[in-house]
Amino acid sequence: MASGILKVAAGLSRCSRLTLLRSHSTTAHLRQGVPGSLWKLGRLNHIAIAVPDMEKATALYRDVLGATVSGQVPLPEHGVYTVFVELGNTKLELLHPLGEKSPIAGFLQKNKSGGMHHICIEVDDINTAIEDLKKKNIRMLSAEPRIGAHGKPVMFLHPKDCDGVLVELEEA
Repeated sequence: MASGILKVAAGLSRCSRLTLLRSHSTTAHLRQGVPGSLWKLGRLNHIAIAVPDMEKATALYRDVLGATVSGQVPLPEHGVYTVFVELGNTKLELLHPLGEKSPIAGFLQKNKSGGMHHICIEVDDINTAIEDLKKKNIRMLSAEPRIGAHGKPVMFLHPKDCDGVLVELEEA
């Protein structure tokens, strides 16, 4: 069976191979860390959605869907305004451009109605996770972690190395 899994895994991206191999591990259900790793993947912290109209998006989640939403917070170092929508088991992060060099402005130019921008997953040790992922040829979008919206270190993984998904790691 292992050779069949390896043949299937050979045609997948690096993130998919890790997921596939982990899903066939006898201990995958017992722990979420990469086998033999010094860091562990944690819970889904949030799903980020780029929105062209922050007031309209906030009203949708608060007034129409009945969710609890935070106030709008500017993060000039990231080029975004953020609003968090509480969902109980996770959050949505609404993102709107702040400034001319905002990465969200570029996203919205390609996706006029907005849409899912990234997922954020917690890790117990971001520096160890980054070091390990670099050894596995997963590219980072910046040289060093930056402080994110929750005041904790974050790092974005290149979407081409993660099945087209922009992944943000946040230290728990």
